[in-house]
Amino acid sequence: MAFESLTEKLQNVFKSLKSKGRLTEADVKTALKEVKLALLEADVNFKVVKQFIRSVEERAVGQDVMNGLNPGQMVIKIVNEEMINLMGSETCELEFQPGKAITVIMMCGLQGAGKTTTAAKIAGKLKLKGKKCLLVGCDIYRPAAIKQLEINASKQEVDMFSMGDSHKASDIAAAAMAHAEKNGHNIVIIDTAGRLQIDDDMMKELTDIKERVNVHQTLLVVDAMTGQEAVNVADTFNKKVGIDGVILSKMDGDARGGAALSIKAVTDKPIIYVGMGEKLSDLEQFHPDRMANRILGMGDVLTLIEKAQENLDIDEDRDKETLRKLKKGKFDFEDYLESMNQMKKMGGLSSILGMMPGMGMGGLKAGDIESQIDDKKLSRVEAIILSMTKEERHDPSLLNPSRKHRIAKGAGVDIAEVNRFIKQFEQSKKMMKQLPGMMGGFGGKKGRFKLPF
Repeated sequence: MAFESLTEKLQNVFKSLKSKGRLTEADVKTALKEVKLALLEADVNFKVVKQFIRSVEERAVGQDVMNGLNPGQMVIKIVNEEMINLMGSETCELEFQPGKAITVIMMCGLQGAGKTTTAAKIAGKLKLKGKKCLLVGCDIYRPAAIKQLEINASKQEVDMFSMGDSHKASDIAAAAMAHAEKNGHNIVIIDTAGRLQIDDDMMKELTDIKERVNVHQTLLVVDAMTGQEAVNVADTFNKKVGIDGVILSKMDGDARGGAALSIKAVTDKPIIYVGMGEKLSDLEQFHPDRMANRILGMGDVLTLIEKAQENLDIDEDRDKETLRKLKKGKFDFEDYLESMNQMKKMGGLSSILGMMPGMGMGGLKAGDIESQIDDKKLSRVEAIILSMTKEERHDPSLLNPSRKHRIAKGAGVDIAEVNRFIKQFEQSKKMMKQLPGMMGGFGGKKGRFKLPF
């Protein structure tokens, strides 16, 4: 996951700071040298790193910090605040035209960055806010690009406009505007063509579209996994075409995170969204403060709550029944299966744990768990439960050796795997019996949700 290596390195630095009752100027400078190395290894722009370290040092090496009751915590607080400033101190939203006027959003970026998928993700997100969106296929070069947009539009249940690949992109965009006005769309999202690298033809096509159509928001999609190169791409697009915001795709991959920490400082353009997966729902609003908290291992409970409210069907009566079962240790395989499905909707266990405060502080990291729980293993567990009868799912005590053999055969697994899963399930039931008192609830009565594990 993005930032995992950086988070681990920074937490090691902060542990040594917090272990000292008093800090000297030498202690701070030594710690910041380690922070500097960690940021450079995360592929953060070296000029950005230099300015960041200077800003932190100016604030940290002072009487208020050095002589404070908890100087280590004060330094961490300063690092957190400066990191938020680095990524843009405020959360930026898309800006819409007033009244019934049409807002035009143009997507741009290099080929493979994820423009087409991201365009559909944005359309789906805006549809939930009551907007009537029109996706426009202006990528006339990449084979099946228009078909891909059409499929994604269908999945998101939004409208799509195309004229094939025999017209100029600017002509398609102009025709799409006439179509949108006629059909009452208030959002037009133009998916443009990319190239393997920046070239003059691509830039001219984008400027041609802007000349034919009044584009209100130009959004650049960059691949977070390309690191520092993503920053260079953003800087070039901003200078040649002009962009209003950036979307970082593939943030769920093995990205070092340097792009997220550098783009705002280099281009002065905000990151608006981050793509956290391949599903069309995997698009998160970018919150600089929450991202800084994640990087420093402080968790991101607010985003976790929002994901739960967006993806889970919250049923208070069902929640109360589940909590009652947990307290009595009556949690059964049917409940386990439902929890697995809810966990999938929220991006998986590693995604959830990555937002929990304190992850990594005691040596436990989302990645450690992710390496032990893969999709194939979860699929086998699901197959085992689905191979049980309804009575067996509700009453695990029925599972005698002959039933287990039947279940193993039905799931296509070895009997030992069935036995191992049942043993682990019984152990987890004991732990879950204690969980309600430990977890409490988040966000009051309306916003409360149970963690699905």
